[in-house]
Amino acid sequence: MSVEIRQHQPGRDLEDFIQVAFDVYADDPAWVAPLHMEITDRLTPEKNPFFEHAEVALFTAWKDGEAVGRISAQIDHEHLRIHQDNAGFFGFFDTVNDQEVASALVAAAEQWLASRGMTLMRGPFSLSINEETGMLVEGFDSPPTIMSPHHRAYQGALAEGAGLEKAKDCYGWKHDVRPAPPRAQRAWEAISSLPEVRFRSVSPGKLKKEVHDILDVFNDAWQHNWGFVPATDSEAKKMAADLRLILDKDLSFFAEIDGQPVAICICLPNLNEAISDFHGKLTPVTVPKLIWRLKIRRPKSARLMLLGIRTELRGKRRYAPLAMAVIAELVRRGLKRGYEWAELGWTLEDNRLINAAIRSMGSTIYKRYRIFEKPIGA
Repeated sequence: MSVEIRQHQPGRDLEDFIQVAFDVYADDPAWVAPLHMEITDRLTPEKNPFFEHAEVALFTAWKDGEAVGRISAQIDHEHLRIHQDNAGFFGFFDTVNDQEVASALVAAAEQWLASRGMTLMRGPFSLSINEETGMLVEGFDSPPTIMSPHHRAYQGALAEGAGLEKAKDCYGWKHDVRPAPPRAQRAWEAISSLPEVRFRSVSPGKLKKEVHDILDVFNDAWQHNWGFVPATDSEAKKMAADLRLILDKDLSFFAEIDGQPVAICICLPNLNEAISDFHGKLTPVTVPKLIWRLKIRRPKSARLMLLGIRTELRGKRRYAPLAMAVIAELVRRGLKRGYEWAELGWTLEDNRLINAAIRSMGSTIYKRYRIFEKPIGA
């Protein structure tokens, strides 16, 4: 039977689009069902400020009366303003193991982007490069951490069969929490001895202000990275609201020089560890469980989301050990809080300096996420 493609309106008929993932991953022991509420909010224009600068279309594929796949297509006008590359994006690419289904979905997204003048499609980004990025192509046997993608082992081959080709790989690093190696410890001691430098925890009670400082450093530190798109003020407010419940202030901190933030480390407790048996639902029973697991028992794993230093410091000899010192400070705090391991990443495969620094801490690559692209019309 041929594949039928149906389009869904963001913020409206989302049930089938969300349910596809539950069907595709139903027998995958590594998959962690995302919270239905969180996905709904992410796909609702009134709840997600990404829609203030983006257009989004949602598609599902049907065969023999059953939903068998999904994909999103999006145009991020902030990306176009900065990069001027005429690139549109796709995301939420989840299908059964059927090339016809995968190809039909890619074609639907491609046609939608082409009708709006895009000449290149890239992804998956769900919905932006600042959210879930890439397709898992290695590391299928372990559950995803918070805000990390997960896919079936066959999905990469289906993407290639639909005409998508590798653009970049990103690494997910696993770090078992243990005392920092001597080189990192020396960097921490050198930076900590400077009277103008201090490490200061992010304050959950002041997140509305703190998040602007976080994003100010983020937008400066990442401005030259491949595909970078700065977060907007509205996205900063949404980030503050989202972080309030899960933030562990001891894992997220600034490095300050004379009271001014110059580096950030945002490492979040692994929410997926706490919700792995919720099947995507928050109920009167699961809500108190979630609070207890996050605040009392606390997850044993975490994910390093952001670590960056202002560009103006990178050529200053006095602060050369700062990056390694920030990582050592995170390790010190993680040990104190009883964390056992963390995913560090993602990092771009060709970012040699940061990858070398992470490897020197004893971390190993345990997942690989692939970003694909395809000239539209090719």
